[in-house]
Amino acid sequence: MTDTYMAADLPFSGSPVIPEMSDGNKKIQFQCKKGIACWNACCSNIDISLTPYDIVRLKQHLDITSGELLQKYTVPYELEPGGIAGVKLRPVENGTACQFMKPEGCSVYEDRPTACRYYPVALLSMRKQDEYTDTSSYALVKEEHCLGHQEARSLTIDEYRKEQGVEEYDEIARGWRQLILKKKSSGPSIGKPTKRSLQLFFMVCYDPDRFREFVISEGFSELYDLPVEEMGKLLHSDTELMLFGFRFLKQVLFGENTIAMHQETTAKRLEQAKQKLQQLETEAREKRSAEADDMYSESE
Repeated sequence: MTDTYMAADLPFSGSPVIPEMSDGNKKIQFQCKKGIACWNACCSNIDISLTPYDIVRLKQHLDITSGELLQKYTVPYELEPGGIAGVKLRPVENGTACQFMKPEGCSVYEDRPTACRYYPVALLSMRKQDEYTDTSSYALVKEEHCLGHQEARSLTIDEYRKEQGVEEYDEIARGWRQLILKKKSSGPSIGKPTKRSLQLFFMVCYDPDRFREFVISEGFSELYDLPVEEMGKLLHSDTELMLFGFRFLKQVLFGENTIAMHQETTAKRLEQAKQKLQQLETEAREKRSAEADDMYSESE
């Protein structure tokens, strides 16, 4: 199964994605149903990236923690070289089929990932550098094994999206797509991400249970001033926690401040950072001075 596309990841020669961007009004001819000759073929060779909302839905469906889900059902990959990471579904051991594939179909169908819902449509989400909102276009995926394109049923892409329940997934995951697009479009202008920021991005987006522990920690509450009502939502709703996480990452990584902070704690941390910087500068000067003395002694 071919994955969805983000930003400038347009298809190349040989790709099953037809390189024609369309809006939701475009008519397509497609139907997938049990009994069709290619039933389960697309699930036999998977390459499916997961959104944060996919993680939430799957972990709830399986009634396991996000850590258990990540370990058993996913593999990490780079969304960009040396940058932020994503996760893909892990196929069966020593194979390429989806672990959730059964003879009768998908065992997590009600909570299947976004890419599975979209197939055979590819979402292309883009944002120009001088714009603050992203726009979505669509392309059609035609793989040789798929006979659904030969079925005599016509509908628009928007009708197909509604039928597959993908509208909710898109709306909830929009903040995540904006984060990725913002990072890609900003490029080197914000500098190379630190190891800590990459770990933070991964935790917030793909490990909500660990992120919740972070949010309820003493250090977090000392720095951020969250209303009791909002904190209650974060404790009891994975979706609310995820949406808050997108805001948190925008604030930490891009300076888009929407979460109130305790001014006294912020000032204290800034002072501590200033003192640490001064200490490092002092140590560097002392080291250079000592090296100069050694050079002078050797020359004598």
